[in-house]
Amino acid sequence: MPVPAHPSSHVPAASTRSTSSRPAADRVEIRLPWWAVALPAVAFAALLLMIMSPGQAQAATADPALGQLIERTLHLLAP
Repeated sequence: MPVPAHPSSHVPAASTRSTSSRPAADRVEIRLPWWAVALPAVAFAALLLMIMSPGQAQAATADPALGQLIERTLHLLAP
């Protein structure tokens, strides 16, 4: 009587999961939520609108708040 070479070789063919020769990774279904597609599309559209109308952009006239904070900190630390 022959001895099975692999422990799973004695499993009947009816109990196997797949009869296809393709690996299981080919049949994996990936489902994305609606916002995983909508948010990048909205961001792309917003960026596209911003670069399509650069004539409406204006330079800031006041110093930024971070620059003022750093300047005051340097004045306080200076002897």
